Amino acid sequence: MREARIDLGAIRSNIATLRSAVSPAALMVVVKAEGYGHGAIEAAKAAVDAGTDWLGVVDLAEGLALREAGITIPILAWLHGEDADFTAAVAANIDVGVSSLGQLERAAATGGLAQIQIKVDTGLSRNGVEERESAALFERAAAHERAGRVRVRGLWSHLANAGEAEDLEQVRRFTLFVAAARDAGLTPELRHLAATAGALRVPASRFDLVRIGVGVYGLSPFEDASSAELGLRPAMELSAEIISVKRVPAGVGVSYGYAYRTSAETTLALVPLGYADGIPRHASSVAGKTGAADRPGAPVSINGRAYRVCGRVAMDQFVVDVGDDQVRVGDRAILFGDPTTGVPSADDWADAADTINYEIVTRIGPRVTRVFVP
Repeated sequence: MREARIDLGAIRSNIATLRSAVSPAALMVVVKAEGYGHGAIEAAKAAVDAGTDWLGVVDLAEGLALREAGITIPILAWLHGEDADFTAAVAANIDVGVSSLGQLERAAATGGLAQIQIKVDTGLSRNGVEERESAALFERAAAHERAGRVRVRGLWSHLANAGEAEDLEQVRRFTLFVAAARDAGLTPELRHLAATAGALRVPASRFDLVRIGVGVYGLSPFEDASSAELGLRPAMELSAEIISVKRVPAGVGVSYGYAYRTSAETTLALVPLGYADGIPRHASSVAGKTGAADRPGAPVSINGRAYRVCGRVAMDQFVVDVGDDQVRVGDRAILFGDPTTGVPSADDWADAADTINYEIVTRIGPRVTRVFVP
């Protein structure tokens, strides 16, 4: 009934396009957050088929799930608490992102050779060692490396994408961190700073490897360039079958609070997707005092025609006003997919909900069945 069709061929194609754009840098495909809502294991396998060099995940559980699925290529997991136990990650040959001295000590205490990648804070102000603490961490990491407890395989950071000048300043700071690490006796083979946006528009940020996330799934990280303009194909199409159709007169209130009232006799179609499935409530249609929509609802395609959500999105469902068109129970309502096929895009839904396309796809919940298309 509720279905997200995931085009694995689109994922492989997007990886090829992005690899060409950032060459000769190596490619890390990021499959955190269930592959941005697309299915982490399936997306990872598609990435392996496409020849990606690395996989990126946010935490150890995500990395271990990939290993349990039989995926053997290098993996980096990077967000941990100070009390994280890295033993299982080291045993599974997962690189551990280290952002503090405490995390370094835990990695060194696993009893094996921990492959680590030190994250430095170049200006995003999230995790990552700060400049004033970096010398001590680098020196301690070098000591552990000499003792055979860790191998510092990488040094990395993350751009804020705050503008060209700010991005280039982060590139400059990153090069200083790299020099300081080398002065401390470290020889990381991987330096990486750029995610999709930086990789495409800040060539100086590519270094040895780039981490590609949203672009893998065919979505643009930019407000001024569409997926098609970047040569990318959206991989997810979200739809559900219509489960109720009713003819109503003018003036009928629709959904909670009657935020929408019909302006004429019309047909209402019910779609069984709601905010419990990740459909943003902010994509509702809200009417003004005259009854006209002050904020139109998000777009929906039914039988090749475009409509809008009418009234408020509820927990499990929303309503579409289809006018006098012939719509029947069992027809499919497509919320978003590849706009080149004539359906709305995740960007259209993001605009309607005043958010970003990343949020639209990553929040799709487990009640929605993923169907993988080779």
